[in-house]
Amino acid sequence: MTVKLTPYLNMEGNAREAIRFYSEAIDAKVLSIITYGEMPEMPNTFTDDLKNLVAHARVSVGEAELMLSDAPSGSSIPKGKQVTICLTTNSVEQSKRYFEGLSQGGQVNMPFEETPFSPGFGDVTDKYGVTFQIYTEIFG
Repeated sequence: MTVKLTPYLNMEGNAREAIRFYSEAIDAKVLSIITYGEMPEMPNTFTDDLKNLVAHARVSVGEAELMLSDAPSGSSIPKGKQVTICLTTNSVEQSKRYFEGLSQGGQVNMPFEETPFSPGFGDVTDKYGVTFQIYTEIFG
C-alpha cells in the first residue's frame, strides 16, 4: 500500500499565478491542472470566470509534490484552511479508515465518498484544528 502526505494550498482565485511563481522561484514542474469547467458532473451554472479557476493542480518540486486549488466561490479562505494536508493512499478502504480515524472528535467538512476525481475522497478537520483531505489515487 502507498501512503503520502502532501501540502495543499487553497488559493483565492490566483492559483495559476502561484503556479507560475513557484515554477520560477523553486523550479516547480506542472504535473496536472484541472479547471472547474473541465470537471465532469459539475453544475453548468458556473460563470466563465469560475470555469477557468483551478479545481485541482499538482506540481513537483524536486522529489516532493505540492497541490493547489482556487476556492470555488473566489471568496476569501477561512483561517486554518489556507494550507491543508492531502493524505493520499492507493486503497479506498485505507483512505476510509484514515478519514474515520481523523473524524473522531473532529468535524467532517465533506463526507468520504466517490467523486469525479477519486474513488474515495473526503475532507475533515481533526480535533486539533488541522484539516486533512483524504484522497484515494488508484494507479492503473
